Amino acid sequence: MSNVLPLPFEKGSDGFATLTLEQPGKPVVVLDLELLQRLEASLSTLAGAEGRGIRGMIVRSASERVFVAGADLKTISEWSDDQLDRYLAFGQKVFSTLATLPFPTVAAINGAALGGGLELAMHCDALVAAPPALRDGQPGKPYPVGLPECSLGLCPGWGGTNLFPLCLDNPADAIRLCAEGKPMLFEEAVASGLFSEVAPTQAELLETAKKWLESAAAAAAVQNYSELDPWKRSPAQATKTLLSMDRMRAELTPTEESQVVLECLNTGLTKGYQAALDAERRHLVRLRHTPKAKQALQAFFARSK
Repeated sequence: MSNVLPLPFEKGSDGFATLTLEQPGKPVVVLDLELLQRLEASLSTLAGAEGRGIRGMIVRSASERVFVAGADLKTISEWSDDQLDRYLAFGQKVFSTLATLPFPTVAAINGAALGGGLELAMHCDALVAAPPALRDGQPGKPYPVGLPECSLGLCPGWGGTNLFPLCLDNPADAIRLCAEGKPMLFEEAVASGLFSEVAPTQAELLETAKKWLESAAAAAAVQNYSELDPWKRSPAQATKTLLSMDRMRAELTPTEESQVVLECLNTGLTKGYQAALDAERRHLVRLRHTPKAKQALQAFFARSK
């Protein structure tokens, strides 16, 4: 790890820092092993002495098209079970470091945030978003935000089953969208309560994120920074989610993926967040071998050529 190049990082004179997710030469940012290693290298220093004096941090993307497109599907499709398990466990560890930094963090969402990209963002204390960029003076195409894994015959692997119900006003909506693998478009995400703030324009995204870092909500979020389990931070939402689960068991189409989402969510609520992460990882490694997942991944790669 000593030869890993940390991600670009800037600390302003006001004490607010910006960490940029980048993959030079690629059109979008994807959470492959190299990017996770670079993120770990950056966060490890910030969790120690380098983090002193930082009042808050913005996590942004270098891509103009997306925030983060998701996990590396080739890794999920092609690596051995043991390799995939270690890749997922490493990502869980890196995101846990992000969630427990000793200062507030905010994800600056400028475009599509899907799968692992949204899971990364939800490990921050808040998500601040901007509307789609203008194209020739007209509003751009709405971008998607969500957890599409179940639509591929898979399941989230970095905490999404538990974090999504915490981030939406209505946990039942989060459970349904996750179990169906259906992302929201930007305006739907705004209405769902996913974003703590919405910038007027793309150009004002970072300034809006910085204003959130100066808010009372940011100050409150960092008081329990050492607590990784998000349910312990939000007991009221945990109660709402438990009640929502009972209803969704009857309403959801009983696919294998929807049952996995409910199982992982119940595990998190009853046994703790780390147990939920372990369950997600185990199920994702297993599900990618099913005929449904293999067919869906093959179709995805064919469309991407």
